[in-house]
Amino acid sequence: MAYLFTRTGQITFEPGANEDKVMEVALEAGADDVISHDDGSLEVLTPWETVGKIKDAMVKAGLKPDSADVTMIASLHVPLDKDGAEALLALVDMLEDLDDVQNVYTNAEISSEVMDQLDG
Repeated sequence: MAYLFTRTGQITFEPGANEDKVMEVALEAGADDVISHDDGSLEVLTPWETVGKIKDAMVKAGLKPDSADVTMIASLHVPLDKDGAEALLALVDMLEDLDDVQNVYTNAEISSEVMDQLDG
């Protein structure tokens, strides 16, 4: 059965982290993937059950993660235009303001061009 969101461990590193060392330690510790972003930051994806163990291995190897959490990652992304992005961001803001809401996840994909339109 396919799910829209998958519970996943996520360990992030700020730009400037040693990508080769992060990849080596992460994969040896049992991580699923290491993603390098355009800004130089790194994201290590792990089984959610082992995120703590893998983070500990990273720290023991002298690497300092920016964060380590269990999150929900969308398996299908939906691109939004300006109107859709405005509506979604307003809804997310309202949901996050509710006391009973702990986390809000979305599968929306808002391009940088649409974000520029929203900021302008």
